[in-house]
Amino acid sequence: MEYLKNGQIHTALTEGYSSEGYGVVRLDGAVVFVPRAVRGERIDLRITRVMKTHALGEIVKIHTPSPERAIPDCPYYGRCGGCDFRHLSYAEELRAKRQRVQDALSRIGGADVQVEEILGAKKPEHYRNKCQYPVGPRGEIGFFQARTHQVVPVDRCLLQPEVCDRTAHAVGSWMKRYKIPAYDEATGRGLVRHVYVRANRKGESLCCVVVNGRKVPREAELAALVLAAAPKTLGVVLNVNTKKGNVILGDQYRTLWGQDFLMDTLCGLEFKLSVPSFYQVNRDQAEVLYGKALEFAALTGEETALDLYCGAGTITLCLAGRAKRAIGAEIVPAAIRDAEENAARNGVNNAAFFCGDAADTAAMLEAQGLRPDVITVDPPRKGLSPEVIASAAAMGPERIVYVSCDPGTLGRDVKLFAERGYRALRAAAVDMFPGTRHVETIVLIQKKNS
Repeated sequence: MEYLKNGQIHTALTEGYSSEGYGVVRLDGAVVFVPRAVRGERIDLRITRVMKTHALGEIVKIHTPSPERAIPDCPYYGRCGGCDFRHLSYAEELRAKRQRVQDALSRIGGADVQVEEILGAKKPEHYRNKCQYPVGPRGEIGFFQARTHQVVPVDRCLLQPEVCDRTAHAVGSWMKRYKIPAYDEATGRGLVRHVYVRANRKGESLCCVVVNGRKVPREAELAALVLAAAPKTLGVVLNVNTKKGNVILGDQYRTLWGQDFLMDTLCGLEFKLSVPSFYQVNRDQAEVLYGKALEFAALTGEETALDLYCGAGTITLCLAGRAKRAIGAEIVPAAIRDAEENAARNGVNNAAFFCGDAADTAAMLEAQGLRPDVITVDPPRKGLSPEVIASAAAMGPERIVYVSCDPGTLGRDVKLFAERGYRALRAAAVDMFPGTRHVETIVLIQKKNS
């Protein structure tokens, strides 16, 4: 890397994509990541930063533009950090994501398994049913610029439903009209931190305003402005978060108007969702994802299935429809309450739920002698802890179905399962997040020699 200097211009071929969605170029063995470079393009690039293991560059000239290059259809692209692939055709985006998953399983996980397919979205725009808008210190509402906490004001987002954008702008209008101060994370002062909106299949929505305090002025006027902008709003909720840091939601809620939940349908089941309940943000692709997870689980109706990180019980209840017994575990109390209500609402009598940390719950169930036939896990981006992997393997299930939103931690965990007698047998990717570098993966991990 010593021969690379800031400002140098080189000509090279873009070979592929990094996990961040950058084009990958190699200069005499040195790796350079170049934003918006497309596979197969020969480019002139300028070195912008040199680090120990790689360098960053920027495009100066494209000699041979790829047929997969697209004109970005969003005016905020390049400033807002929400999207990574709006300069690619959707086919090329899917190819890049499938390759990212394959590389993680092979290189990080050491697994001899092929990613069978990537299941693309039929509707790659306006798919998010949960929208979280940060509020800047001057009251600007939008999304963070990439790798910063600088808010880029956004009027209309191609990933969010229109009702969510209208709701966020209504909160902004309330702030301006009544001089409600925004939160400034640098000083810890001010009130409004985030606007959080959930929307369901019917177009109904739930608005949550996250504030640095226990109340705000003009609460009735807030609800009225939200309702005027989004008439199908079912509730306006205040969330209290007085802690410094990046966590969006605090632990306390108060309903200002209406109700603190909404209903949605997924895989033929009806779910009650409160603000903190985990629920896949792309409903249509979630049905594709869960269908593939059930295929990998290969249930016959005689099994006991354990679902760790169950959220509002979506996967658990899908498993219950094909298993003899299903058990869900989740650390968020409100999500467990929703899961139990969802089971009752859908007439599911063979599902039970535990509230607790996944590692503690897995260890407790193992100590009680539970021997599930199938375990499903759908952890957050950080993946599974070694304790969860140890307890899950100790229960001796025939199959573990791992649903992951981060290929890197998935690869790491696949390798750890292999050390405990399990091997990755099948893998598929699902594009839950079109336009972004993120991708969902399902891996069937099976006990060796079974």
